[in-house]
Amino acid sequence: MSDGLGDDGLGDEDLESLGDSLASEVRVAVGRLARRLRQERPAHELGLTQMSVLSRLHRLGPTSPKSLAAAEGVQPQTMTRTLAALEDSGLVARAGHPTDGRQLIISITGAGRELLRSDRRQRDAWLAQVIDKRLSPLEQDLLRVSARLLSLLAEPDPSILDD
Repeated sequence: MSDGLGDDGLGDEDLESLGDSLASEVRVAVGRLARRLRQERPAHELGLTQMSVLSRLHRLGPTSPKSLAAAEGVQPQTMTRTLAALEDSGLVARAGHPTDGRQLIISITGAGRELLRSDRRQRDAWLAQVIDKRLSPLEQDLLRVSARLLSLLAEPDPSILDD
């Protein structure tokens, strides 16, 4: 017969609250770091949505405005405005679809890639300096492992929610 206590002497409710507490701590820490990294962005006129679209185009390659809108979770009209602003700045280019003349394909330009590189370089430099100044070598090793674990958590895995 089970007394509701695990091998560590903690009951089911205690285990749930530990898990909730860890989840909350990770969420808050990741959120704070994300906000801090946004503050370290170089001064340019692009907003987060525009930077996100540039980054997505850089990672995935040329795609349709409809696919970009779906991937970014915005309405097609919103994506149209975003792409127009990026195109006016010379950061993306539009071309006709090779097989469907009704569609457009959007790609990042060299200027768009350079803007992303500059943005990332500045934020990476800030973060590297903070890590070097504030963390011991052991803490840096732990952070390296933690970064891998956070990446694992960020990967979509629908089977987790099926339990």
